[in-house]
Amino acid sequence: MATQYEITGTTAKGIASSIEQGVVDGALIPGTALPPVRRLAERLGVSPGTVATTYKELRSRGIVMTHGRGGTVVAEAPAVASRRPPPVPDGVCDLAGGHPDPAFLPATLPSIRLSPGARSHRARPRLAGLEELARAWYERDGVPSEHITFAQGALDCIARLLSVELKPGDAVAMEAPGYHHLLDLVPALGLRTVPVAVDDEGIRPDALRAALRAGVRAVVCSPRSQNPYGGWFSKERRAALLEVLDGAPEVLVIEDDHAADISGVQLHSLTTGGLARWAQVRTVSKHLGTDLRWGALACDRTTLARHDGRLLLTSGWVSHVLQETVARLMTDPGTQALVGEARTAYAQRREALLGELSARGIAAHGASGMNVWVPVRDEAAVVNGLRTRGWWVAAGARFRLASAPGVRITSAGLAPGDAGPLAADLAAVLGESQVTYGG
Repeated sequence: MATQYEITGTTAKGIASSIEQGVVDGALIPGTALPPVRRLAERLGVSPGTVATTYKELRSRGIVMTHGRGGTVVAEAPAVASRRPPPVPDGVCDLAGGHPDPAFLPATLPSIRLSPGARSHRARPRLAGLEELARAWYERDGVPSEHITFAQGALDCIARLLSVELKPGDAVAMEAPGYHHLLDLVPALGLRTVPVAVDDEGIRPDALRAALRAGVRAVVCSPRSQNPYGGWFSKERRAALLEVLDGAPEVLVIEDDHAADISGVQLHSLTTGGLARWAQVRTVSKHLGTDLRWGALACDRTTLARHDGRLLLTSGWVSHVLQETVARLMTDPGTQALVGEARTAYAQRREALLGELSARGIAAHGASGMNVWVPVRDEAAVVNGLRTRGWWVAAGARFRLASAPGVRITSAGLAPGDAGPLAADLAAVLGESQVTYGG
């Protein structure tokens, strides 16, 4: 354990609070080993049971992890911290955020009137018009739409699904590399993460099979626009994954189709494969506006009941003002034309960057969506090297669980004509790094 931080407290609650504060302050960094139960008990003058209770509470909250004889350590992504990106330096082209190009988002929102009177919408939480639009949205891609509901975005929805399905200590299969906020969310719920490797066709069947053997209770995956790798399910990959899942009917499969309207590729969804427990989450933030925190959920009957039962006990419903705004944007011809332009432009920008990188012998991945993943040897060297040349890209560390290093480039924000200069600068930086580290 780090010698500069002294754990204090005489009760389980007090000791837990002290350790949590050390994590928040950065004195206890991820991977830091905490003292064995008996040793800390002797130091604080408390019973071993008190310390054991402390560690159990911290494990359930995702702050620490226990590795058998390896002891208890601060979690890699403790629930009281997050993998927040560093601030963007001045004077650089920001290609790190994973955000859509503002030029393809509606400039104004439709005028909406507030619901008359102070009344609850719990009895009718979903606007009929938007519900009809959401069903058509799913049916367009062949996803079953018999049971749908709404949430305040993808993370809100997935958090609720996992919290009602699993108990602290249960395991969740997660993409590796994967979306950093999801990687933080799982331990924050007190759940364990089991990495599942991805390639250009999404999660790999062999990795998923290994995760199921490890006892995962849920699988969270992206059928297309996988973030940060860009993979998407082919027909063959979908069939292979369904074959693996056939032996685990009790496992909840959650698809995060967050970029459904701008992914640039066809959907081959696991939800159409006869799974007993399934859910697909969609949002509008990537193509209508990042501040529109609305998501749709299509799922099986049991999942719907559990999700909406918890929603009823918390926020109760998604704002009807927000619902009306989304409905009007989804039916506005000008907005939908803009979404079509975005879909075309993002595909062109992604493919242009991949082509320029390939021409320089640089391996990269980005079969769909708004990002390109470039494997590198030293993330910091590449990020800093590109920064000196006017580019700001995301180091892969916050997306990784067990995968190799890389950097994520948000190609959606790459101006036409900039793919060549960026690729040339990246090649130069990689060359410098290779000289530094001896090949």
